[in-house]
Amino acid sequence: MATLLSSIEAQARRHLIETSPNFWTSEELIDIINLGRKDLWRDIVDLKQEHYLTVDATNVSLAANTATLTGVPVDVHKVYILEARDLSENGSNHGLTFKPLDYNHQTFQLARSHAAVDPTNNVIYYAVHGAGAPTGAPTIYVAPKVTSAVNLSLGYVPTLGNLISVDYVDIPGEADNALIAWTVAYAMGKEHESGNRSPDQGWITIYASEKQHLLQSLGLRQYHEPTYVDALWQEYWG
Repeated sequence: MATLLSSIEAQARRHLIETSPNFWTSEELIDIINLGRKDLWRDIVDLKQEHYLTVDATNVSLAANTATLTGVPVDVHKVYILEARDLSENGSNHGLTFKPLDYNHQTFQLARSHAAVDPTNNVIYYAVHGAGAPTGAPTIYVAPKVTSAVNLSLGYVPTLGNLISVDYVDIPGEADNALIAWTVAYAMGKEHESGNRSPDQGWITIYASEKQHLLQSLGLRQYHEPTYVDALWQEYWG
């Protein structure tokens, strides 16, 4: 079962030899734990193993004759997939495919010059622009435009919000030791007489080791079948 943030705080306090708040307040340590969560999250996302895959099949859509999507969630960090919500053989968007492409790519530029197309059996290119979360929802441009509205399903990686002490740690793969080491390292920075708040290097080394082991354990999510990489142009093979 996932661990409460309050338990991470309590275990960190034992290393700090302060089981009850005095020099370090509970709010301080919870803030540090949240920063540690986000540091681990960044590298877990880069494993591309869909640990944080979220699918919005309710809000996102493409209106007729428009070049951007509407209803894009504000917490979008990276996009996994964009597709029509109705994929049925007899659906209104049968055969419609969305493919990512750089906005300044010559194919995207050519698609922007096309007249709007029927949203069936066509390829629509999309490009994700803007800072994205946590600044705000990214802008997703599409080309060519479509002649009728399309309801969409967006698979994406959301950013992490801050948790409080009664919340559970949302990092997969038994991350408790890493978070404890991170918390102790940055909490001990408060003890420096110089006031520079630098984290304790011994505990940062422990954190780095724990983080490396955590990422290794999360590197492959299934052992059912070998993992293969699709070949270049494989979709066009006979």
